[in-house]
Amino acid sequence: MDAITARKTWRSMEAVHGMIYFTPDAQPAYAAVGIVGARAGYFASRVAAMGAVPAEVVIATFYNFHPDLVRRSMENVWSLTSPTAMLTARLNAVDSSLRRAFGDEVIGSVELAEAAGLTQRAALIAAEHPEGRPLFAAHASLPWPEEPHLALWHGQSMLREYRGDGHIAALTLEGLTGIEALITHGASGDVPSAVLQASRAWSDDEWQAGIEGLAARGLVADDGSFTDAGRAQRQAIEDATDRAAMAPYVALGDDAALTLRGVGKTLSRAVIAAGLLPMDPARFVDPQ
Repeated sequence: MDAITARKTWRSMEAVHGMIYFTPDAQPAYAAVGIVGARAGYFASRVAAMGAVPAEVVIATFYNFHPDLVRRSMENVWSLTSPTAMLTARLNAVDSSLRRAFGDEVIGSVELAEAAGLTQRAALIAAEHPEGRPLFAAHASLPWPEEPHLALWHGQSMLREYRGDGHIAALTLEGLTGIEALITHGASGDVPSAVLQASRAWSDDEWQAGIEGLAARGLVADDGSFTDAGRAQRQAIEDATDRAAMAPYVALGDDAALTLRGVGKTLSRAVIAAGLLPMDPARFVDPQ
């Protein structure tokens, strides 16, 4: 299996995991255990697997959010709720969201159960290689849900954090700060730079300073667009990320990966059709 095939297999199921950051079921679930506000809910629910860690740990592991945003969002979080409560609330939100998206027929289908089993196999293979992957390792320590749709979500969450931790390592080795990583992400065209800047709470002055720093190194032009050197660096980072995330899918093999891609595209379409993920469907159902 090549790295691109492995990436496509991961991406095809990613909407099933990624919807938890957008579903309208999440904020009420978090509010029920004491956490109000989208930012606080996002950070606390995702980092809860690591325990009641301080904001500095979130800054380190989430990498590209403005540190002040993280500190504000995490202030008093663990005096208002507990990591266990947040994890339970998140899984409850996953359950209600996926049940609504899939319906009883898909929830009880052989295809979903098979995909859940394959995803669990891949995630357990990843768990044999936790080195340097703190957010993944934390999720790998959590108990597996019994119901197939929840096991599928949990396994895909593990694989997402496995890949994400590897991506951060690749960015760090290239000497990019969090804001510089965002600027190069924007330059790649995957997500508009304005969206990345606003969602991570960087000011215009900070963003411009980041562009100037990258321009001084020959990686972007004055308008933030890639130079040839910057484009080559970004490709090297993506290639390194792909290689570091391959092992679980290589162990599954091509036939199982093909099965996962087929089911993943169907489930991703259902998630998007249910309004749980406001993103371009092509990013998931036709992954490149």
